[in-house]
Order: sequence, then structure tokens, then C-alpha cells
Amino acid sequence: MLATPSKGPSIVNVPSSVATLIIGIAITLISLWVGQNNGLLPTAASVEAAQIDNLFNAMMAIATGLFLLVQGALLYSLFAFRKKKDDDTDAAPVHGNVPLEIVWTAIPSAIVLWLAIYSFDVYQSVNSGGFMGSDHMAHAQSKIVNVSNQTQMADMGSGMSNPIDNSLVINVKGLQYAWLFYYDGTDIVSGDLHVPSGRPVELNINAQDVIHAFWVPEFRLKQDAVPGVETHLAFTPNKPGNYPIICAELCGAYHGAMKTRVIVDTPEDYETWYSSRVVATTDSSSEVAATSNADHQMASLTPEPDALTDLQAENPSVDSQQIQALLSSAEPLTAPNL
Repeated sequence: MLATPSKGPSIVNVPSSVATLIIGIAITLISLWVGQNNGLLPTAASVEAAQIDNLFNAMMAIATGLFLLVQGALLYSLFAFRKKKDDDTDAAPVHGNVPLEIVWTAIPSAIVLWLAIYSFDVYQSVNSGGFMGSDHMAHAQSKIVNVSNQTQMADMGSGMSNPIDNSLVINVKGLQYAWLFYYDGTDIVSGDLHVPSGRPVELNINAQDVIHAFWVPEFRLKQDAVPGVETHLAFTPNKPGNYPIICAELCGAYHGAMKTRVIVDTPEDYETWYSSRVVATTDSSSEVAATSNADHQMASLTPEPDALTDLQAENPSVDSQQIQALLSSAEPLTAPNL
């Protein structure tokens, strides 16, 4: 008797519903992984950055899932429905599929609506000081308070601060092609922005010439600087380091060179920097005041030309040289030691 040849392994036919479920789970897992591990954002250096990163990662996960779904269906169709050899017949006419059209319209609409609500919630949370003008109120955690009648309550130990929440207030001016930072309540002016880690910061931003945009990628925040209009930005840095400040609005021929840096110091390092700038500012002001006072007093030692003219008019018989001698013999004014 001849032996019956053994059959090879049979191909398991997976039901289409199971295959669809497996593919859906795979796409979901891949999308979530890409959303959390995309590595597209720089270092997060502010409290507000975490919420914006979560929003960005959610959008990346959704975009990855849609990309895999659409491209996967396209590749599958290219091979599954390609023309067979010697098949010259026409494909079956398809005039539409109402349930399918409802699904691929409803799902994107729901996703977009959810993203809109989520984005607005994040915007309200992190945009506490991001408004224009002076008639708006900031978020409850970082209110902009009018301190014109409360200057005696200001914390002069480390710059003008909000008497309610201890925010550090800094006035920012953008001009072609630099940023200047004026620490409110002091005479400190800096080309670099120094802020302490862990302390809320409020920026009052304006422009001298054209529209600029104050942007720190590591803070995930950006605000326009508009001539004649004061805009505001509030944030809380939480990671010491040096981070670039970039003008994100085309402002002229050297727009690309309009960069400086924000230096997030530890509280101790910030106090050291602040104290050194206060001393330097005080010494500079004292030198200017002393020089101005000395110039004024030295000028008072020289008789005015009108005095000589008056004496000559009152004493026409006296020679002008004698009048000069009388003036020079008068008790001189002594300038104080500087």
C-alpha cells in the first residue's frame, strides 16, 4: 500500500472581525507610544509646560493613529484589489455607503470637538497673564494687582512684587533688535532675563518700534510685543538653567539675530545676582549724582559775566582790572569734599 503523503500545515482563516480588532489594538498601542515618546519638544522648564506637553502628546497620538489607519487601508487596497492576471472585466459599481460615511464623519467631528474643549481648558489654565491692555484680570493664582497705592508694601528685597501672591514683576521692552528687562520698583536694567526658580513671574511687555513676539520654547509660552499696547504674560519657572528668548515675529532685516536668554536661578543664586545689581546700580547713581553736584558747585565759584558788567557800570572810574582783583579777593566758596 502506498503511503499517503502528509499534508502541510493548514492556513488558519482568521475572522475579519477578529483581524479588525487585533489591528485596532495594535494601532492604538503604537499611537499611544508615539504620543508619549515622540521627543519633539525641548526641555520643559516651567509649571505651565506640563499641561501644554500633555495636549501636544494627545494630538500626536491621534495624528499617529489616523496616519496608520489611512495609510494602512490604502496599502491594503493596493494589494487586495489590484487587477488579476487576464481579468479584463470592470469592477462592481459602488454608489455609496451611508453607514460608512456617517462613521468617518462622526468620528473626526467628535475628535475635533474634544480637542477644542481640551485646548480651551489648557489655554485658560496656562494663559493666566496672557492678555492685552490693562482692563483685564489674570487667573486667580497670578492676579495682576494695581500697586500704585501700595508701594509701601512692595518687597524691595528682590524687586517689586505683587503684595498678594509675591509675583516678580518685570517690564519687557522689545526693539530692533534686542530685548531689555526693567525690574519693577528698582533701577535694574538687564539684557538677560534673570528669574528665580519656583516663584511666579509676571511680564509687562511692550515694543518700541514694530511688532515683536516674546517666546521661550522651554516655557511653552509666547506673547506679542505691540507698540503702544501693553501685553502680559505670567509663568512659574521650575528648572534652573539657561534658555533662549527668541523673537517669533518677523521684525526686520536682522530678525534672526534678535535673541537673548532667560536665566532661571535657584532662589539663592537669584538673591546673589539681584544684590550685586542693586549695589552696582546704587554705586553708579551715586557717582553720577556726585559728578553733577561737583560740576554745579564748581560753576558757582566763577563770577558770572553780569556781575563784572554791573560793577563797571556802577564804578566807571575804576579800571576793569581792579574790579577783577576785587572779585578774586572776595571770600571764595569752598566745594565739599566728594
